[in-house]
Amino acid sequence: MKITLSAVAMLAMIVTGPLQAATLSDAEATFLDQLVTASVVLEQRCDGYEVDGAGGVQLGARLLGSPEAAMAMIDTFSAAIKAHDGESYDPGRFRPEVFEAASKTIKRVLAELIKDPKGACADYGDASVDRGLLKRY
Repeated sequence: MKITLSAVAMLAMIVTGPLQAATLSDAEATFLDQLVTASVVLEQRCDGYEVDGAGGVQLGARLLGSPEAAMAMIDTFSAAIKAHDGESYDPGRFRPEVFEAASKTIKRVLAELIKDPKGACADYGDASVDRGLLKRY
């Protein structure tokens, strides 16, 4: 049985297609890292910070090209949180690569917050304010 080169190429495209789709772009990875960092600051109740929803969408739009793309990433992160917590979520919005990247960022930021709670709250909180994801109150 002979397998032609075009059949092998077609099979390679089919097999690697999902793997390629499971990669975050640099802009997505950057926005997700910043979004997750800000959410950890809020979750850990760092004093003096609150969400700046419009600022977050504006940052995402600048990085991802449109407010719709920013909202899609925010929705995808929300689905990852719900999946982690065992809550119902829209499977069409869930992306395993977002779940994995968000988990890594959460672990990194939490480790810093445990090591130096005041300093890390100030550093991560102020950086999130500078980016427009959080505001001071």
